[in-house]
Amino acid sequence: MTEMNQDDARVQALRGAVERVTAWQETAPDGTIREELGKALHEAGVTLTEEQQELVTEQISRQEEVDVDLLAAHSGEGGPA
Repeated sequence: MTEMNQDDARVQALRGAVERVTAWQETAPDGTIREELGKALHEAGVTLTEEQQELVTEQISRQEEVDVDLLAAHSGEGGPA
């Protein structure tokens, strides 16, 4: 796989994980959102740092848009699983 394809795959995997959790967790407690985010990321084969996971959890909880492209751009901080 080329580097560009790996980047594209990471963005798609992150987007899918975030959309999955956002779709049904917007009103859930942060703990539930964090747990489901962790499951979705694991199933997608993507890791995020603890700080990134906290940020995404807070954004979903506040019904804010998650910048998946920005998360993927910092792949050295989380990287693929």
